[in-house]
Amino acid sequence: MDEVLGTATPIIILVVIVALIVAAAIRLGPGFVIKRMAGLVFVLLGVTFITFILGYLSPASPILLQCGEKCTPPLLAHLQQVYGLDLPWYQQYYNFVFRLLHFDLGLSYKAGGRSVVEILNRGIPVSVQLGVMALISQLLLGIPAGIFAARRAGTRVDTGLMSVSLVTFSLPTFVTIPFFQLITVVLSLNHWPHLPLSGWGTPEQMIAPVGILTLVGFGYYARLTRTTMLDVLGQDYIRTARAKGLTDRTVTIRHAFRNALVPLVTAVGPALAFVVSGAVFTESFFNIPGIGFFAANAILSTDMPIVQGTVVVVATTVVLMNVMVDVIYGLLDPRIKVQ
Repeated sequence: MDEVLGTATPIIILVVIVALIVAAAIRLGPGFVIKRMAGLVFVLLGVTFITFILGYLSPASPILLQCGEKCTPPLLAHLQQVYGLDLPWYQQYYNFVFRLLHFDLGLSYKAGGRSVVEILNRGIPVSVQLGVMALISQLLLGIPAGIFAARRAGTRVDTGLMSVSLVTFSLPTFVTIPFFQLITVVLSLNHWPHLPLSGWGTPEQMIAPVGILTLVGFGYYARLTRTTMLDVLGQDYIRTARAKGLTDRTVTIRHAFRNALVPLVTAVGPALAFVVSGAVFTESFFNIPGIGFFAANAILSTDMPIVQGTVVVVATTVVLMNVMVDVIYGLLDPRIKVQ
């Protein structure tokens, strides 16, 4: 199953990109598409240059990582040629960009010379599963809580919901996960039912990481929804809708919430982009084989090709999601036009 997902990931990404470009051209015009695509190219060039320079200036030697103290002059020369390290820096950067255009992120220094694309293709489907389930759970909890609090602004219900959301949002995963693991160990020692501490694939293994990410993330969307809803509920057209005799439920959902979606889309867009990069702390603590887990291990072992590949993938998805957010703006609010 993982192999099928890994193979299908580039195809799915390509289909999404094409669909995004077509939707933008139809809704907002070809001028918008040309302008944003040009901006995308310049941003990605800047990202590739920065990531390449960081790898080029890294004190870690890929050759020493490969053979250590057993290196001989012939082996050193061979490895330098394999990784292109015997070339000037500008030639290395040209080769780096040329490979990117062919969806080639190079070879890992530590993973037996395996390609970075192969490694990331194993991790991206897992990270997407974890991130999408957590994000959907955050939205399903946060948005209704924000609407509920906005409709009862100033009451104890509002204060209680916002206090809970603030506390949970303030708890980082590197604090909540060890606390959860400590509780799990206590339950295990007393032979009480408990959730697994590591792994991914079964429903039991998914509950804890998804639940923790939901707990620490839903408060942000609850507070954002409350703020935007309060702003919209104070508009004149809302008072007009109420004066026409529409029910409070109809005014809130059909009129207020749709116009409050624009700030939410702004927040969800980058969140979807960073789903691809994985939840680094969560995947590391739970030993989930996602892209965040591989990236964290690559940083610790100074495996720069994997780090560079992760940065490029994340930067590309962030830029594409920003374009998608602009398209959704125009669909949600006809007053938004692109000159």
